[in-house]
Amino acid sequence: MRFFSKFVFICNICFIIGVVLRIIEMRPANENHNALIPLPFLEGSIVVLGLLFAVIFNAAFVFIILFRKSIRRPVNISKWLIWFNMLLFPVQIWYFFFKNNL
Repeated sequence: MRFFSKFVFICNICFIIGVVLRIIEMRPANENHNALIPLPFLEGSIVVLGLLFAVIFNAAFVFIILFRKSIRRPVNISKWLIWFNMLLFPVQIWYFFFKNNL
């Protein structure tokens, strides 16, 4: 469970970086509004972990943690890691399912 929680943390960091890179890419490079800042070399490597798998692995992590808490089994993971992943989960749900694409 400790390895999985660290993997989910890395996926969530990649999610944040991927979203920031997507926002930067969509912003105009200068006064010419037709030119965009292309960042395909960075976004291409981060998008797989961040934007594709983060919500799936984070959902599994949140459900496992909630299940273990409901049956009162101990969770041997640091509290900040649990809170970070659980607070980022609604943001991911909103980003993927309710927000219009950038």
